[in-house]
Amino acid sequence: MTKFVFVTGGVVSSLGKGIASASLAALLESRGLSVTLIKLDPYLNVDPGTMSPIQHGEVFVTDDGAETDLDLGHYERFINTRMKKANNFTTGQIYKSVLEKERRGDYLGKTVQVIPHVTNEIQDFVKRGAGYDTPEAVDVAIVEIGGTVGDIESLPFLEAVRQLSLRLGPNNTAFVHLTYLPWIATAGELKTKPTQHTVQKLREIGIQPDALLCRADRYIPDDERDKISLFTNVQGWGVISMPDVDTIYKVPRVLHEQGLDGLICDKLRLNTPPANLKRWDDLVYETANPKGEVKIAMVGKYVELSDSYKSVNEALRHAGMRNHVRVKIEHIDSETITSETAACLAQFDGILVPGGFGKRGVEGKISTAQFAREHQVPYLGICLGMQVATIEYARHMAGMKDANSTEFEPETPFPVIALINEWKDADGSIQVRDANSDLGGTMRLGAQSSDVAKGTLAHQIYGDVVTERHRHRYEANVNYLDDLRKAGLVISALTQREQLTEIVELPQNVHPWYVGVQFHPEFKSTPWDGHPLFNAFVKAAIAQQAKA
Repeated sequence: MTKFVFVTGGVVSSLGKGIASASLAALLESRGLSVTLIKLDPYLNVDPGTMSPIQHGEVFVTDDGAETDLDLGHYERFINTRMKKANNFTTGQIYKSVLEKERRGDYLGKTVQVIPHVTNEIQDFVKRGAGYDTPEAVDVAIVEIGGTVGDIESLPFLEAVRQLSLRLGPNNTAFVHLTYLPWIATAGELKTKPTQHTVQKLREIGIQPDALLCRADRYIPDDERDKISLFTNVQGWGVISMPDVDTIYKVPRVLHEQGLDGLICDKLRLNTPPANLKRWDDLVYETANPKGEVKIAMVGKYVELSDSYKSVNEALRHAGMRNHVRVKIEHIDSETITSETAACLAQFDGILVPGGFGKRGVEGKISTAQFAREHQVPYLGICLGMQVATIEYARHMAGMKDANSTEFEPETPFPVIALINEWKDADGSIQVRDANSDLGGTMRLGAQSSDVAKGTLAHQIYGDVVTERHRHRYEANVNYLDDLRKAGLVISALTQREQLTEIVELPQNVHPWYVGVQFHPEFKSTPWDGHPLFNAFVKAAIAQQAKA
């Protein structure tokens, strides 16, 4: 039977619950347990698909086409289990499900209330995500509850997991609370009072944490740990320091050395071998001991918040590890790039243009693609990055002046990028849309396969078939592919059903490394293997640096 660890947060947001949850999952997995993670988000949006990346960070996409919180990216990078739609749900999904049941009459005339109907629904979703009482059930499910204890939005989630822990019994659930200890420079000390108050609030709800993860810019002194233990009713060994570290991949070792995984196994009555952290130690060593450095310019629209490109940043770092170099990433606002200012990109060993939506900053991305093409700088375009490369090539090499995407210029004379009305989704179903369709959940989403042309750079990287995750609404217009090919653009991968463009590139006798992909390869990168496309891109950047 699956056992559950519930992870909550207090004092302030953005403390790193996702990294803490993923690290604990990695520790349990290293002990031979099967583990999954579930993220509960307290906002009313059905999913984060329509939310601004500047506000929410990136939208992570699973193989089965779910648009999810970015923490699921951390989960997949830290453990072997792949996430699915059931691993992330929101208050919006819960209420939507409850109201649909009410309309069908499932509640048999009862008054529908937060308790028990909403809280029961949350528990059902949690069990479903863990595969509870099914052949797919895991040994441990770690459930991260978004938001901060004390917020009204997260109260139904906290009440639901309190009820679930009561129903499952004391040795089948554990609670881990992430808190914050501020350092007051003028007083020269860490302050424990916010932690005391957040645990007090949690206990008022009926939840007694088994472990406290204390975030601070340093390790917590023993006397302060004793004080926290006394005032929170948590055993001293359960008060665990989470100091700032220079790489997130050190966190599993930090938590293990303080006994978090042992504490959880004891609480859940799990008899396991000791944790084996060799691969984590090797990873940290590789991160700390590069043999060189390359500089990558990431020209994007959402550079105000680095989490907007979280998976891309990590994928570049993973590729750096595989190539034994440190990747220094400089985020550049695409609105600052013009044909006159693009020369600032000459200092970089590679240029990456990530995905995005809307017209703002697009001309800067087009100028970036042009600079990389004309000045022989390795270029990787992802999603919109592929589309702007196609538009740029159409304008300057295929004689299609004013070529554009109908997303940005509906009346463009050369719509080389356009909305498609029908496509096959990740689950095999045929989806139909038009310009008036809802924005949420109407994109091409999830893992889909494409055939790769032999003799291309893409074939060197992927082989005969590429299967990657998608999240986009507009596509390369099939009516212009022949003209683009005649002008020298290589269409190196097409979808198997609709024959839609998935990869474009320039011949290697024309440009050393120039690739645009319609999908999002960053979602499948891990610190252990990197990703073949990013590995090849960073390798090309190293070669570019050697030529300088």
